[in-house]
Amino acid sequence: MGMTDITLTVVSHHDPTKKTRVNFLVDSGASYTSLPTQVVKELDIKPKFEETFSLADASTIKRKIGNALVRWRGREVATPVILGEKGDSALLGAITLESLGVVLDPLKRQLRPADLRM
Repeated sequence: MGMTDITLTVVSHHDPTKKTRVNFLVDSGASYTSLPTQVVKELDIKPKFEETFSLADASTIKRKIGNALVRWRGREVATPVILGEKGDSALLGAITLESLGVVLDPLKRQLRPADLRM
């Protein structure tokens, strides 16, 4: 199975002076984008609520959700993000992909413009 990764700028939702570049694994099967704990701390992203997630092995985990801004190729969008815990990776999920107006082309392993619908 091929993997696709991409580097985006992540900006604190409440303090735009706090920003960092993050290398994400694109996971179009995941709903939410996940940030590693060090990025959450660096950007001082605050939790808004907690959600339960099902994993591929059928187990469940709870994670806090916050908000961040994501910049890529001249676009900046607000997106909910999972506030990662120790060992959690940076994953770029479908909500953020759709907000950016892109989809994953699994054959070419790259992002391309989405066919947007209202």
